[in-house]
Amino acid sequence: MQKIPMTAEGHRALDEELKHLKSVERPAVIQAISEARDHGDLSENAEYHAAKERQSWIEGRVVELEDKLARAQIIDVSRMSGDQVKFGATVTVLDEDTEAEATYKIVGDDEADVKSGKISVSSPIARSLINKETGDVVEVNAPGGLKTYEILKVEWK
Repeated sequence: MQKIPMTAEGHRALDEELKHLKSVERPAVIQAISEARDHGDLSENAEYHAAKERQSWIEGRVVELEDKLARAQIIDVSRMSGDQVKFGATVTVLDEDTEAEATYKIVGDDEADVKSGKISVSSPIARSLINKETGDVVEVNAPGGLKTYEILKVEWK
């Protein structure tokens, strides 16, 4: 069974989503199915079919979340240190082409959110940064072409 690395924050978010699906969404869709059944002929009942579809999605997501949480390997970033980039590090880089600085936190696949500066450990840029240190220059084969970054700072927060 392959472990899924994630931060404590990411684990908490998945756990909260699972609890919400089980305690709020699941009962609501069961009620919607029950009400749709009361309307008569199920073969032409759009509300019934929509509710059943929603129920199917909820149950699939519950199974997916339970699996991910069971296989979670929670990485405690607060206990990490050093200048080498690892999972959980917050890395400030300088784009050598544009001279623009960017800061990324390397997180698990389910936690990634580029808008908030969180990139997946399996993304091209994160894979290029892993095991590098402050001052290193890395080349990233990004979808938009080859990019060159200098690592300015590695933080653990």
